[in-house]
Amino acid sequence: MAHVSIRSTMSKLLLAGVLGAAVLAVPAWAQLDQAKSSVLIAAKQLGVTMNGKFAKFDAVINFNPSQLAQSSATVNIDMTSFDLGAGKEYNDEVQKKDWFDAAKYPKATFVSSSIKQGAPGKYDVAGKLTIKGKTQDVVVTATYKQEGGSNVFDGVLPIKRTAFNVGEGDWKDTSVVADEVQIKFHIVTAAKK
Repeated sequence: MAHVSIRSTMSKLLLAGVLGAAVLAVPAWAQLDQAKSSVLIAAKQLGVTMNGKFAKFDAVINFNPSQLAQSSATVNIDMTSFDLGAGKEYNDEVQKKDWFDAAKYPKATFVSSSIKQGAPGKYDVAGKLTIKGKTQDVVVTATYKQEGGSNVFDGVLPIKRTAFNVGEGDWKDTSVVADEVQIKFHIVTAAKK
């Protein structure tokens, strides 16, 4: 009986050792600092720049400049949280079917497929952007820097709103609201403690 007990104990210790090593091998994921981060858009209506922001979004960033092949980024934006800064009636309008159709498509997403070194301090992040059920391959150039215990990512992604069916019906006319939209992001992450 003592022999079986020793084997059982050895098996448990071996299993605990393997599981412990697996836990130690898992990288520390970066946690989004929502208060310091932002996702904004800039567009033109009748030649005048309009700026808006999304109050709710999340990002999962696994970034190591020396291991770009293993690095990745995923951003999910709550389309219902958009604020044009011009009052509730305008915010309600962009939630409707012709614009975001947020009741049917409450989230926009970006999922990276590769991250490559660009110019010094810059990275070319390729991936799929999905807005209003339409997915496009995009490449955004992002800067990266460390500030204290935080990682800071900044970039601007120009898109054509009509490629995502944003602004349908009477709003499809790009002479009123320009087709070009810039998505500007400032993502701050801090390693979990």
